[in-house]
Amino acid sequence: MIARKFNWCIYINTVLLIVLSIYFFFYPAITILHEMQDPGLKAGNVPHFTFGWHRSLSRDYAVWAQERVASGEAAGLNINNISGTEWPVFGTVFYLSSTESLQQAWEKDPTLYPVAPAEYALDAIEASAALVADPGHAGWVRQHWGDDYLSRENLFYRMLLISGLTSYQKLTGNDQYEDLLREQVESLSKELDESAYGLLDDYPGQCYPVDILPAIAAIQRADKVLGTDHSQFVQRALRGFQGGVLDEETGLPAYIADSRTGVGYGPARGAGISFMLIGAPELWPVTSQEWYANYENYFWKQTWATAGFREFSRDLSYGSWAGDVDSGPILAGYGTAASAFGIGAARAFGRYDHSYPLSVEALSASWPLPDGTRLGPRMLSNLSDAPYIGEVSLLFALTRLQITEGRVPTNGFVPASAYFGISFYLIMGIAFSRRALRSLDDWKKNMTMPIPNPKLQFTLWCIFSLIGLVSFFLFDRVIGLFCLLLAQTFPSGNRIGSWLIDYDFLKTA
Repeated sequence: MIARKFNWCIYINTVLLIVLSIYFFFYPAITILHEMQDPGLKAGNVPHFTFGWHRSLSRDYAVWAQERVASGEAAGLNINNISGTEWPVFGTVFYLSSTESLQQAWEKDPTLYPVAPAEYALDAIEASAALVADPGHAGWVRQHWGDDYLSRENLFYRMLLISGLTSYQKLTGNDQYEDLLREQVESLSKELDESAYGLLDDYPGQCYPVDILPAIAAIQRADKVLGTDHSQFVQRALRGFQGGVLDEETGLPAYIADSRTGVGYGPARGAGISFMLIGAPELWPVTSQEWYANYENYFWKQTWATAGFREFSRDLSYGSWAGDVDSGPILAGYGTAASAFGIGAARAFGRYDHSYPLSVEALSASWPLPDGTRLGPRMLSNLSDAPYIGEVSLLFALTRLQITEGRVPTNGFVPASAYFGISFYLIMGIAFSRRALRSLDDWKKNMTMPIPNPKLQFTLWCIFSLIGLVSFFLFDRVIGLFCLLLAQTFPSGNRIGSWLIDYDFLKTA
């Protein structure tokens, strides 16, 4: 009687575990193998799969951005919480820029996707612009600079403001933020132009040249929206990346500098150089080509198993492991951020021999799920304040368009690490599926085994299964998955039998 009572529980458990294996392991492996063949990864086009990914992400991003602005939580964050303060705005600018690239590609070829990105993502675009312009999300820079944070230095935040609002106006044609955009373009370009060395601080006493170049590029892109012309400023701004600010060893801008003396200190770092190079060729084509050549010479590393940009020059003896909030994890010298943004830099320079292996490695680690989530970069994000920054950063890199003339084609080299990632999904999927089938087979062979407290076990199985299914599909997938896995432990004659017996003993004591 008891065995028959649990028969259908066992069959449901078996089906659920196989479905979860497909959802979390087999689907990602098949998806990655398909995406690796996308011609957009090997040439100057936007990869076709990024449209579906972006549409799925847009639904969640609209809700998150609206709720975050409405909550007002950003205004109260501590300035030492770097990921909580910087990343929400930084990631939102990446989202808007990615949308702009996809819309540009769609306008050239509407057959790429049934609906224009600017149309299906309109709610997310509006919510993103509201977040970027939200004074509450400037709380951390107001603490650094005071109430005049929009009129002196504060370069990083003002760069994000210009970039995000430019993308918004290009996508929507709506000029509701134009006065703010124009004011920032004019004031920041004037302040940079009048500075002694073409350098400004992000935060008091903290000047990062790798942020200054994207700011100059943002001003130039804003010209197309505002009808202004800062070309003379752009040409003069090259002075900020010459002389003492350069790392003597690599000839690349130092990661940090003293804006009052124009001298860089510390080495060039991959996370900053990769990010900086994405916009460099549209400003100074000749100089940027020299920079990329130096970057390749000192930072690019490729073996049969791996390919990527190092966080520190190969000539330095430190920085092979660990990492920080800017670099992300550093693994055997490879920088996570350096290699992720390196995809965008390589694409901007037409270096598909670099961008393709980097892209397939990133895709193999992205862990795509059927609901559109990229679990890999999601886990590297700030789940409380910037849960999507990992995904939008990768999407941003993959949607960069070539700026330079000419290209270096890829030979289709796929590092073994990408295949290792795919093998992981397949092995785990097979292991979980076999486990499900083996449990079913064991049950059939041992249907007469004693089951302590069958009513309690059956009740717990029903509770965990119901909560798991409802949570997984409607509320929180992590809680849902946890409950579904707990349901897999029932019925049990050994694993939980002891505490169930103890429970009975305590109840009768």
